Amino acid sequence: MNVTNTLRQHWAALRALLVFTVILGFGYPLLIWLIGLIPGLHEKAEGSLLSVAGKAIGSTLIGQSFTDSSGNPLPQYFQSRPSAAGNNGYDPTASGGSNLGPESVVDTPGDPALLAAGKSASDAGFKPSLLTQICTRSMSVGQLEGDNRARPFCTGGGVGAVLSVIGPRDARGYVIHPTRVVSVNEPCATTKQPFLDLYEGVRVECAKFGEDYSNGQIMPIRGAAPGTPQVPADAVTASGSGLDPDISPAYAELQVPRVAKARHVSPDQIRAVLAQYRDGRALGFFGEPTVNVLQLNAELDHRFPTTSWWLGG
Repeated sequence: MNVTNTLRQHWAALRALLVFTVILGFGYPLLIWLIGLIPGLHEKAEGSLLSVAGKAIGSTLIGQSFTDSSGNPLPQYFQSRPSAAGNNGYDPTASGGSNLGPESVVDTPGDPALLAAGKSASDAGFKPSLLTQICTRSMSVGQLEGDNRARPFCTGGGVGAVLSVIGPRDARGYVIHPTRVVSVNEPCATTKQPFLDLYEGVRVECAKFGEDYSNGQIMPIRGAAPGTPQVPADAVTASGSGLDPDISPAYAELQVPRVAKARHVSPDQIRAVLAQYRDGRALGFFGEPTVNVLQLNAELDHRFPTTSWWLGG
């Protein structure tokens, strides 16, 4: 009797396995594939690829860079937002962010001896804080676009304007009378004159490699930059995925004069194309307006031809 029940249970389990294998292993994938063939959905099911002259140049859902072989921005193209996906950014196999938060304001300095020996900053151990990354990017964008790159909490050299204020503290932990002040993100090997001469009457020092300034009160210094920088936030921060295909209309507008000059057309001609690829908020209230960079650049190549990055130019 027990053997019979056991056989029946195993046979029922086997039948359930066969039924669900057919339904979920074959039927469901076949149904989804057939739905993907419906006109209007087929393009999206294939990855929303954008093709030019029969060649796929990218997906409208996945961002990419528009740079030369050395990583320099191509002036005739709108640039995407920064990316932390992979070593050089926009690596779809390494999607992700930097994992740095708003409290990341102090850099990890590189070894001056290794830098002097010709090592790269990263190989020498330099790890920029999120604040310094933002400041550096803001300076680079400002230089590229010929615009004001000043940003709160950033030095003129493009690093985080952060002091370690050392001295006796009150009950709340605030320094009462500074005895020593160090600009922690300005190593003495790279600067002799910190961004600030004096802090509460104490001369500001550059940071010496190997010294620990964590015993001081970390003080980001806002500076005189306007509260709303001309370089927008998405131009200096990476998305969570590192593969954002869109930029803000503000960042797009900032790039119009450069792109127009490189393509030998007027800024208004570029803006007319830009307006076609500006999307509003989803459902009218979700998210922010965006501009798809790949679609915009491809249309510019069609209307105002120049050497195309996808042809290796």
